[in-house]
Amino acid sequence: MKAYIYSLLFILAAGIAGCKKDNYTAPKSLLTGRVVYEGQAIGVRSNGVQLELWQHGYDFFTKIPVYVAQDGTFSALLFDGNYKLTRLRGVGPWINNTDSIDVKVSGNTIVDVPVTPYTFVKTVSYQRAGTTVTATVNLQTVNTTNLLESVKLYVFKTALIDDANQSAVTTIAASAIPNINQPLTMNIVIPASLSIADAVYVRVGVKTAGVGELAYSMAEKIQLK
Repeated sequence: MKAYIYSLLFILAAGIAGCKKDNYTAPKSLLTGRVVYEGQAIGVRSNGVQLELWQHGYDFFTKIPVYVAQDGTFSALLFDGNYKLTRLRGVGPWINNTDSIDVKVSGNTIVDVPVTPYTFVKTVSYQRAGTTVTATVNLQTVNTTNLLESVKLYVFKTALIDDANQSAVTTIAASAIPNINQPLTMNIVIPASLSIADAVYVRVGVKTAGVGELAYSMAEKIQLK
């Protein structure tokens, strides 16, 4: 009889707990931001770079992965509260910095995450002549711990463009760049398979020696028709 009563109490308790769980409100506060250097967003490979959010004081202390979009922005839907935002080691085209950032989420919240790139695209402009696109690239070197390896110019059919998603690429090795502080001119020929499209997208990537991910400029649309 006692066993029956204990079992019944357990079932009732579980049911009440289940109801409470079902009645939890969904997170409604949107945390948004960018990874930046001196206020300029650093472009990355889409979903190739991840940040982590941690929140103390709860039964299940676990990470909340936050993926960075190719334009350097990120977002996460959260409950209000205090979080630790962490830059992971070795996942971005910048110097490792695993110091956490205190983030207080109260309603929609904006926070930029500072990073220190090695070399990145400060500015870039494009000109098209027929099926050739010319990029004029201004690079900025922030840290020389790891040296520039190469600069790449890509063309693709969509704005989701990077080292893995491209139809053609022009690569200039660092050894072929006489002065990194001077504007760099690069040309790329639009492949015949893309020349019939109304538009294509171009983007510049900077490869640093010993660093897996590239630092990218923003994808830009080139109108063909």
